[in-house]
Amino acid sequence: MASLREDRFRLNPPTTLYFLAGELSGDTHGAALLHALRESAPEKLVFAGRGGAQMRAIAGDLLENWTDQAAVVGLWEVLKNYGWFRAQFRRVLDEIFSQKPAAVVLIDYPGFNLRLAKALRRAGYRGKLIYYISPQVWAWHRGRIPLMARLLDLMICIFPFEKTLYEKSGLRTIFAGHPLLEQLEAERLPAGSVREADLIGLFPGSRGREVRKIFPVLLETARVLRRERPHLRFATPAATPERVEELRAIRASLAPAWTDAECAILPPGASRRLMQTAAVGLVASGTATVEAAFFGLPLAIVYRVASLTWWVGRAVVRVPFLGMINLLAGKEIAREFLQANAQPVALAAEVKRLLDDTDNARTKQAAELRAVVQILSGDDLPRTSTAAANAADVILAALRV
Repeated sequence: MASLREDRFRLNPPTTLYFLAGELSGDTHGAALLHALRESAPEKLVFAGRGGAQMRAIAGDLLENWTDQAAVVGLWEVLKNYGWFRAQFRRVLDEIFSQKPAAVVLIDYPGFNLRLAKALRRAGYRGKLIYYISPQVWAWHRGRIPLMARLLDLMICIFPFEKTLYEKSGLRTIFAGHPLLEQLEAERLPAGSVREADLIGLFPGSRGREVRKIFPVLLETARVLRRERPHLRFATPAATPERVEELRAIRASLAPAWTDAECAILPPGASRRLMQTAAVGLVASGTATVEAAFFGLPLAIVYRVASLTWWVGRAVVRVPFLGMINLLAGKEIAREFLQANAQPVALAAEVKRLLDDTDNARTKQAAELRAVVQILSGDDLPRTSTAAANAADVILAALRV
C-alpha cells in the first residue's frame, strides 16, 4: 500500500505541465515556450502554474498572472515583501500537490524557483524538474551548481558557455539558442534605415525600482550633454503603461521645462525601434544589453540599485563584468558605469566618445557587438527552428509525449 506521501505525488498521465515565471522577461520566454509546446502536442498537454499576462493568454485560467507583484529586485525589496512571498510559496506547493503535474518547468527567477525545486524534492515530488533560462548562479553562487544537479532532471540554457559549466556537474544540459534573437530579427527595420545623429537613447530598465534609481542619472546626463551640445535629443522607452507615468513624473521633477521635444517618453513596445534609430544608447544592465548588441547600437552600460543590495551583491558575485555582452566577449566592449561610478559627467563623456568615434571607439565596438551576436546564434542549432521550439522538443522528449 502506497504511503500518504507517495500518494500525494502520484503522477497523472504525462499531460499536465506546471510553469513558474516571476518576471516580465520570464513571462515572454514562457509564452513562447507554451506556444511551441501547444504547436507540437496540441491535444496532449494541459498548462498550469504562474506567470504573466502573455502566458495566461495561452494557458487560460489554469495559470495565474502574478508577475506584477512577484517581480521585485534586490535583497531589501525581497525582505520587505517576505511575508507575501512566504505565503505564495506555500500556495504554489499546494497547487503542485493537488495537480500532480508530470513536470514542473521553472523559468529563471532563481530566488524562488531554486527553493521550490528543493522543497518539492524533499516532499517526494516524482515528476520531472526542468529549468528553462538558467539562473546566473555561475556569476553569484557557483556552489549551488552541484545541488542543482541533484535536484533537476534537465537544464535548458540560452547561453552556450552554460552548457559546459552545468554538464561538468553531471546535470543534463541543452543549449537551445537565445530566444531573443528570432524576436529581434522580426523587428529589424528595413535595409537602408539610418540612425539619427542627434538622438540619444536612454534605457533605464523595466522594473519600477530600476527606473527610479537609474532614470534620474540618465536625465541628468542628458542635461550635461545639452549644455555643450544643445542640438541633441533624447528618448526613453517605457516597459509598461505604469512606467510611462513614472518616467513623466521624474522628468517633471528634475527637468520641469523639458517636454517630449527634449526627452521623449515613448510608449511600451518602442524600445527596439529606438535601439535602431538612436546614435548612442545608455542601457541598464540586463537583457536590454543583448538587444542593443543585436541591433548594433553603440552603448555604455549603467546600473544602480539600493545600497544594501549592491553591497551584498558585490560580496557574492564572482564575474569580472555585470553586462552580459561583456561576459560573452570576455572583455569590456561596452564600458560599465555601476553604482557610485554611474555619474552624469562620466556618462556624458562616454556618449561624446562614441558619438565622435574618438580613437575608433564606435567602429571597434560595432565589430565586437557583431561577434557577440554570432556567439549567441550557436553553430550547431537548426537554422529553421526557434529557441522555444528547440526547448519544447527537448521537454516533450524528456516526457516521452
